[in-house]
Amino acid sequence: MATQRITDFLATRRPSGPCLVVDLEVVRENFIGFRRALPGSAIYYAVKANPAPEILRLLASLGSSFDCASVAEIEMAMNAGATPDRISYGNTIKKERDIASAHALGVSLFAVDCVEEVEKVARAAPAARVFCRVLTDGAGAEWPLSRKFGCVPAMAIDVLETAHRLGLQATGVSFHVGSQQTDTEAWDSALADAANVFNTLAERGIVLTLVNMGGGFPTRYLKDVPTAEAYGQSIFAALSRHFGNRLPETIIEPGRGMVGDAGVIKAEVVLVSRKSATDENRWVYLDIGKFGGLAETMDEAIRYPIVTARDADRKEPCVLAGPTCDSADVMYEKVPYPLPITLTVGDEVLIEGTGAYTTTYASVAFNGFEPLRAYVI
Repeated sequence: MATQRITDFLATRRPSGPCLVVDLEVVRENFIGFRRALPGSAIYYAVKANPAPEILRLLASLGSSFDCASVAEIEMAMNAGATPDRISYGNTIKKERDIASAHALGVSLFAVDCVEEVEKVARAAPAARVFCRVLTDGAGAEWPLSRKFGCVPAMAIDVLETAHRLGLQATGVSFHVGSQQTDTEAWDSALADAANVFNTLAERGIVLTLVNMGGGFPTRYLKDVPTAEAYGQSIFAALSRHFGNRLPETIIEPGRGMVGDAGVIKAEVVLVSRKSATDENRWVYLDIGKFGGLAETMDEAIRYPIVTARDADRKEPCVLAGPTCDSADVMYEKVPYPLPITLTVGDEVLIEGTGAYTTTYASVAFNGFEPLRAYVI
């Protein structure tokens, strides 16, 4: 929800056009919450969630490390104060010249998920540490991340053996249980797979030391989600169950869970209409849509809380759409969104829980609309 600091900012600054406002105090509280929930795990903030320099500087000052998907994100983290040993190049799909650039900057930890990627790292970053991403099914996640990234555990063994043979440091295993993961037990089967990879390679003389447990930690949208403490207890129990007393070094990569609830988008109603005299649902068009930063409404996966000054009035289902000349720019239609019947042109709405995956998803200038402006307070 909008903090008092965000409410005061919007009331005094009155920014025109749609904009995101992020409260750094919420980010600080979330970081402390993760550190308390999983004190034995290093926190690698997923820069892609929101790379605002103010957020990166705050997290760097708090001792966070960073999960980066590109050389540009690596440079952002370093500019914010992170040293190369606090950076993971976590994208499994990298150009060889980008691997070389990251290596030249001092980054030594790289993600892989196939032999071909290992060969690139061996050529461009000799003796680097690599961890292999293992596929998970993503059950329980609202934004699954399976299929495109990772390999089956049996292949991960071959990948890490190849890395060892080519002179790299076969360091460990990673996985991602899916973004906005609401099942606290989702890490259990993935950790079982990781333990099997550890044990098999140990039998072959390769000792792994790291499990990157990825992100997936949710933010609250329309439904309550488990606390960071609940995830921490479940994950630690699963680690103990599968690794016994010889716990590996562990990493977590919160992104959405770190910044999602810290941000609110202020938007405006541009039009309210119907498609026929008998149309059951009004169409409500906002000055922001899928191309302006709300890409995660694709397939209606993420349903954001929407707050208006008219929320005391009766609500009826609406089709909610963006302003662009593209028929795909509809956020909620399969399951219409309840909004006040009195909502009208010019009304402002607050879209909550939008601190993650909004500014970086916004188009540069589709239809001439400027990218989503952001204020970090």
